[in-house]
Amino acid sequence: MPSATLLGQALISGVLAGGMYGLLALGLSLSWGLLRLVNLSHFALAFLAAYLTYELGTTYHVAPWWSVLLIVPSMFVIGLAQHWIFVRFKVNELGSLLITFSFAVMLEVGIQLYWTADYRRFETHYATWSLKAGPFYIPVLELILCLVAGVLAWGTWLWLRKTYVGKALRASAEDADIAAAYGVDHRKLAYLLSGVGAAYAGVAGTFIALIATLAPAQIWAWLGVVFAVVIIGRLGNPLGALAAGMLIGASESIAMAILSPAWAPVVSFSVLIAILLWDPEWS
Repeated sequence: MPSATLLGQALISGVLAGGMYGLLALGLSLSWGLLRLVNLSHFALAFLAAYLTYELGTTYHVAPWWSVLLIVPSMFVIGLAQHWIFVRFKVNELGSLLITFSFAVMLEVGIQLYWTADYRRFETHYATWSLKAGPFYIPVLELILCLVAGVLAWGTWLWLRKTYVGKALRASAEDADIAAAYGVDHRKLAYLLSGVGAAYAGVAGTFIALIATLAPAQIWAWLGVVFAVVIIGRLGNPLGALAAGMLIGASESIAMAILSPAWAPVVSFSVLIAILLWDPEWS
């Protein structure tokens, strides 16, 4: 049995890792829950943003906090373009999954052609910074990631529930025809939400570049666990996505500390299966 200190450190690391899961899940949860479009390309967009952050930082010496000001608006525009395709060709829920999966594969190939399949790391002098709290160490970058994920999730939750646009989006998701009868232009709102979801992928990608080693195939590394996070957190629920991400991250980390790293991939799907067996209508 590992020591209490080791378990505590594993719990901290897991919660912080869950912040990344929640941030990656945020755009997919909104798209799936409110637009009924399963946009798997969010993972590829996040890694494209990560590679762009790496390129701007290593080649042009642009700091990440300036890179994000260029990358996030670009991802927003890509999200708008994607939704135009969905509208133009009347793509349904299943069709969106297949199309965005194909788009993700194409992006992976494009990334590999330009940056090759070699592993790349964006080295910064603050990558190893950490705070000490008693016997525990808290990585600064992961802590900032978690705080940003929390701010975005909380802000999105407030936006969806307290503003006219957010309420209109939720009404359109429930019944677009009735919402339209009350003057809601659900088509324009859908474009906005698609762009916002892609922009969140851009934010996640910036942090991926700072804390992870990059390789094109890693686009799929988090697909399963983030998919589970979206369902566990309930579709269209930003705070639920963040909470589910932290739950899964903590569970994985504790499982690795007590058992072995090989058990980590089992955790997210075990939690998902247990929840769906308990309540089949959960999502």
